Amino acid sequence: MNEQNNPILEVKNLRVSYHTYAGEVKAVRGVQFSLEKGQALAIVGESGCGKSTVGVVLAKSLGMDFVDSDLVIQSTMGATLAQLIEQHGDDGFRDIENRVNASIDVQNSIIATGGSVVYGAEAMAHLRSIGTVVYLRLTCENITERLGDLHARGVTIKPGWTLRDLYNERCPLYEQYADIVQD
Repeated sequence: MNEQNNPILEVKNLRVSYHTYAGEVKAVRGVQFSLEKGQALAIVGESGCGKSTVGVVLAKSLGMDFVDSDLVIQSTMGATLAQLIEQHGDDGFRDIENRVNASIDVQNSIIATGGSVVYGAEAMAHLRSIGTVVYLRLTCENITERLGDLHARGVTIKPGWTLRDLYNERCPLYEQYADIVQD
């Protein structure tokens, strides 16, 4: 095998935990993946599943850069997620999210995405083209415990829908696009 085909990063049985006021959180257990030189690792999942927290810990542990796509959206658009949803509506926000995520151009980085990124086919195709997509899967009950005000968190949800409805719609999309599913 020549040097070009060897992964620059080979991770086996990765375990990541962090401490909160409520105690230790075991965020990642037993994950295995390889990344080629310059590839990214994109983390997808529901709001509140720990994408940004796990992403920062992984980036530090693996010596990679960290990108939070929600912050890239806010910086690009000059407004918070909640303001963008209020100004453009859920569909308009998802168009913005799709466009911004499809244009993220990074190497050797961990990317934490927003929960609704999976509605953007172009964004998801792009994230898969630049690296590996990991879905952090939690139960709906765990997500409910972690989330506070959905609007303040920038969660796009249809009028009259519950968090369970949103969860049931998104889970198959996360699984469709994920290279790795992490419980």
